Amino acid sequence: MALTKTPNQSAGKAAKKPRTLEGVIAAIPDPKREAVMADYQAAVTLMQQGKFGEAHPAMERLLKQAPPELTDRIRMYLAACVAQSAKGEHHFSNAEEQYDFAISLLNDGQYEEAREHLTEIIAGDPNADYGFYGLAVLASMTGDAESCLDKLGQAIRLKAQNRFQARADSDFQGMSDDPRFTELLYPDA
Repeated sequence: MALTKTPNQSAGKAAKKPRTLEGVIAAIPDPKREAVMADYQAAVTLMQQGKFGEAHPAMERLLKQAPPELTDRIRMYLAACVAQSAKGEHHFSNAEEQYDFAISLLNDGQYEEAREHLTEIIAGDPNADYGFYGLAVLASMTGDAESCLDKLGQAIRLKAQNRFQARADSDFQGMSDDPRFTELLYPDA
C-alpha cells in the first residue's frame, strides 16, 4: 500500500496563509511607522516642488527614525537636496571673479545666467566698465545690435581702453557691418 501525500505535505509547497472568516489576517497598524511614512511623503513632496532647502532638514530627521528599508533612499534624497541647494549658489571673492564666471557662462552659451551675473556686477558698481563690456559682448553674440551699441558706449565712456579692446575682439564680428559700431570704435575716422 502506497502512502499518498496531502497537498499541504507536498515538497516545495509554501504554507498557506492563515485565513479568517473575512479573508487574510490584516496587518496590525503601527502608528509610529505610519507617522514616519507620512513625514517621508511630505519630504518627497517638498523635493518635487523644488523646495530643497526645506526638504533637506526633513530628510535628515527621517534618517534617524526611518525603517531600514528606507534609509538608502533617504540618503539618496539627501544628496539630491544638497546638490540642488548648492546649484546656482556661487560665492565670489570679488566682482572680477564673478565677471570671469559670467564670461565662462557666456562662452558656454548660457546667455541668461551670464546676463544675470553681469547685471549684478553693474548693480554693485555702476562704474564697472567690464560689466558693461561683457553685456555688450553678450548683446553682440545674441544679435541685439541696439543693446550692444548702448552697453559698449557705456563701457568706453567709463574706460577709453575698451574702444581698443573692442576693435580686436572677434565677439563683435556680427557688428562690423553696422556703421554706428564703426563710428563708436573709430570716432576720429
